Amino acid sequence: MTKTAQIQCINKTNRYSAHDRISHIGGGHPRRWKLTQTDAIAAIESKTWQFYVSVNGSTVWVIVATSVAGNKYLKTQNDGEQPNNLLSLPECP
Repeated sequence: MTKTAQIQCINKTNRYSAHDRISHIGGGHPRRWKLTQTDAIAAIESKTWQFYVSVNGSTVWVIVATSVAGNKYLKTQNDGEQPNNLLSLPECP
């Protein structure tokens, strides 16, 4: 059965590309957790975990997308090309 977790924070790299900016995702319920983007992608693809972001009272699912260069990255379903909902989250400790 797939587990569900809310992403409440991220860590960013120094890269300017929206596809390469997230290095880690994290949350705090029921206890603090943090995953690399690579591990989060693997968890989504294996259907072990499903992640979401709450933005202005709306829940938006996080999915795996592939850039034109073939790199996998995380984004929210309704973000089009840029993962703005994720990039707007605060930094994880």
